[in-house]
Amino acid sequence: MSRSSKERLEARGVAVAFGGIRALSGVDLSLKRGEILGLIGPNGAGKTTMVNVLSGFQRPTSGAIRLDDIDVSRLSARKIAQAGVARSFQAARLFRAMTVEQNLSVAAIGAGLARRPARERALGILDWMGLAGKADLRCDSLSYGDERRVSIARALALEPSFALLDEPASGMNDAECEALMELIARLPERFGCGVLLIEHNMKVIMGVCERIHVLDGGQSLAEGSPADIQMNPVVRRAYLGEKASDRTLAI
Repeated sequence: MSRSSKERLEARGVAVAFGGIRALSGVDLSLKRGEILGLIGPNGAGKTTMVNVLSGFQRPTSGAIRLDDIDVSRLSARKIAQAGVARSFQAARLFRAMTVEQNLSVAAIGAGLARRPARERALGILDWMGLAGKADLRCDSLSYGDERRVSIARALALEPSFALLDEPASGMNDAECEALMELIARLPERFGCGVLLIEHNMKVIMGVCERIHVLDGGQSLAEGSPADIQMNPVVRRAYLGEKASDRTLAI
């Protein structure tokens, strides 16, 4: 499957059930290359389950995941990554005994590059992200913020058509969040990818996303521009409670 031709990643009527518990129920979601889509919702809304399904780490109980017109719902996570869908995790999951550059090179080799071009790709990404000076550091020596950034860099080393970022700002301070916002905003132009961003930090979501999709209780609650979502009374009630009709999401 050629990754270069993939222009749209879609979930169509996706449901996921764990025993009698439905984590997702009939969710439709679409991400185009070159755009940044936010995926938000209260705790337990199904956001990470949605990313797991999109990236092949969880098979849907029903519905389909499509890359353009190709159903990839039953492919393994490795095959979906090779087709152009990369992800980061809430926990960085780095190879901690390896260097930063080696972590990225391993990902690039997994995407089909030989060792030398994989290293060149890794160093190029690190330089662009301002991490070139940390290329030879072991990952177990990194600060928390640098771990988060290296996790994103490793996903980019796959040269994806779509990058799925699961709470990249978690645990970051204000200055780190500002730098992360600038980085994410530049990803589509630099790498030509679409970005799906799960994040609880509303300043990050409202600052970089063109569209926002809201989940609640495993179902789609709303979708629209940041301004539309911020003013949506249904979304405000889901986040802030029944008395939130005159309030907006805090940014």
